[in-house]
Amino acid sequence: MAQESWKQETEETELRAPESPILCANNCGFYGSSVTNNMCSKCYREFIKQQPLLSQPTRPAEKSPSMGSSSSLLSEPGAAEASTVAAEVNATEDLKVNMPANRCFFCRKKVGLTGFQCRCGGTFCSLHRYSDIHECSFDYKSTGRTAIAKGNPVVKADKIDKI
Repeated sequence: MAQESWKQETEETELRAPESPILCANNCGFYGSSVTNNMCSKCYREFIKQQPLLSQPTRPAEKSPSMGSSSSLLSEPGAAEASTVAAEVNATEDLKVNMPANRCFFCRKKVGLTGFQCRCGGTFCSLHRYSDIHECSFDYKSTGRTAIAKGNPVVKADKIDKI
């Protein structure tokens, strides 16, 4: 069964006429492909990066606050701070997601199978694996306290309560 499908694929490829090389649509001098809209790989990559920027709708300008809502602005300064903190947290999470797992998070050295996973979420080489060297953001102290609290429950003697 697999041999039949392989034979069909080879026959189909033999019957196809080879495509003549097409120059890049951006006239950069390299050859393009019909898959990449007749652009070379570099121009196509730039084109893809620009597409989300162009396709995003522009937000209308925020309306200026009226006098009646000035009291609500004074009472909600924490809400504005919370939104900026949330934006910063999302930005750091995006950085961690985009980092490849086969490179040291600190020095960008390839680590392969010898990389060390830290509790903060990064992969580090043998030099930067310790939390004090790579400025780890994981809170070991509070994690240790909760582990000790769970592992050692409070024991009260019944005799003390009776007296």
